[in-house]
Amino acid sequence: MTNTLKKTDAEAWDNQKLGASEKHVQKASTEREKALDERLGLQTISIRLQKSLIDDLKVLAEEDGIGYQPYMRQILMRHVRKAYSEKRDSLKYEKHLPATR
Repeated sequence: MTNTLKKTDAEAWDNQKLGASEKHVQKASTEREKALDERLGLQTISIRLQKSLIDDLKVLAEEDGIGYQPYMRQILMRHVRKAYSEKRDSLKYEKHLPATR
């Protein structure tokens, strides 16, 4: 019975039947935000982007069910991982090339 209740509760959180109303929202204190950023290794930056790009990012992020800033972070992480992977593959390839003189 307890496992069924836990599963039902988890599903209610996932489909936002629980915890999605404004009465459950509370702004985190500045100290708590700083602690969370520190723990996640996040750093605030400032960047200038075209308004149309930001609007497009907001639309795409909403389709994924997240805010546009976390969405941008995901895009940047994917790009960096891919770039490192390509460089790593390129270096492996270069090691096998015959020396040129």
